[in-house]
Amino acid sequence: MSTQPSARPVLSPVAHRALWVLQILLGLFFVFASAVPKFYGDPYAVLIFEEIGAGQWLRYVVGAFELAGGIGLMTKRFAGPAAVGLVLLMVGAGLTQAFVLHGGLLVLTPVVLGLLAAAIAYGRRETLRTGR
Repeated sequence: MSTQPSARPVLSPVAHRALWVLQILLGLFFVFASAVPKFYGDPYAVLIFEEIGAGQWLRYVVGAFELAGGIGLMTKRFAGPAAVGLVLLMVGAGLTQAFVLHGGLLVLTPVVLGLLAAAIAYGRRETLRTGR
């Protein structure tokens, strides 16, 4: 019988709670401030996706990814995978903002959101391996 050290990272209770607060706040942001406007056709969201030139179907796809990621951040089981997905989505958003929309400082928004999601992915990395 072999005993293996626990692969689960040990977070202090304060760090664990702070990570949950970040997960909930970022999850609510992605659901209510990012996904919902895309679904109900906020004029700014429609304009941005017109400027991208891929069609409005992409607005719905991105909104669905943001909705799933935001909800996933607020669950114990899917926090890590949702955070990784949102990091990838924010990489795409940042590149689109920089090279397609020529957004200048607007590139900072997806960069900051991606970094916050990366911090969550790192803090919840045990859910990437075990799914628990």
